Amino acid sequence: MHACGHDTHTAILMGAAEVLAKHKDKIHGTIKFIFQPAEEGPPPGEEGGAKLMIKEGVLKSPDVDAIFGLHINSETPVGTIRYKPEGTMAAVERFVITVKGKQTHGSQPWSGTDPILISAKIIDGLQTIISRDSKLIDAAAVITVGKITSGVRFNIIPESAEMIGTVRTLEPKMREKILTRMKEMVPKLAEAYGGEATIELQNNTAVTFNDVALTNQMLPSLQKVAGEDHVELVKATTGGEDFSYFQEEVPGLYFFLGGQPLDSKEPAPHHTPDFFIDESGLLLGVKAMTQLALDYLDPPK
Repeated sequence: MHACGHDTHTAILMGAAEVLAKHKDKIHGTIKFIFQPAEEGPPPGEEGGAKLMIKEGVLKSPDVDAIFGLHINSETPVGTIRYKPEGTMAAVERFVITVKGKQTHGSQPWSGTDPILISAKIIDGLQTIISRDSKLIDAAAVITVGKITSGVRFNIIPESAEMIGTVRTLEPKMREKILTRMKEMVPKLAEAYGGEATIELQNNTAVTFNDVALTNQMLPSLQKVAGEDHVELVKATTGGEDFSYFQEEVPGLYFFLGGQPLDSKEPAPHHTPDFFIDESGLLLGVKAMTQLALDYLDPPK
């Protein structure tokens, strides 16, 4: 269960392709439909996602002039579209921290070095980078440790520990500072408690940056299909999307589509067990993608 909605994205694009294919003799240009896997990053050591598709020529032959994308949202009401010019989603890093200690019996911790304790200190230290080193009034930033692996028994202090997590940033200079501080802090904290630690960082996405001119040009198309009252300007989100790599090559517009049932009081976030999408919201997605393509190729007079 991926619990993010990418199956609905595939269904929406298939629907748009079906509609447009029936009227291709009336389309003034060429439309490409990009079905992209590994949107949240390929497995470690593999290629995938938008970067690989660009490398293999997805934006060439014929050349792409503009690109549109959407993400359904379980906390946005059905019938609503949300957008933001410029930076709308975060740059994403995946990190792996390996802590090395010295194994010993849990009854005599003084004869070893506890990598679990060191991991706790590192996690605490990483959060001070956000709460004390990052100017959050300028842009949001997040460091999350999502997985810790260590130990084999209740009464043994293990030899090593591994932490895996993510960094989310919306501003390039802040991103550079946070990553630099992480690389400085992790080994020094481990050393302070008698151990060793290394950190590996892997970039998964750049900032999803909506071209301002393209966004302004296509906003009437979104308002046409959803109604002006149902197209909302929002703040940036710390979610990530490697659609950003397409946007580094050509102007792009990425927006959010409502999937929350209208009678829902407390919708569950993405990547949670109770995640739910009201499929009635998919129709607006088909209409939006279709209208954007047609209006871009044949701008309304």
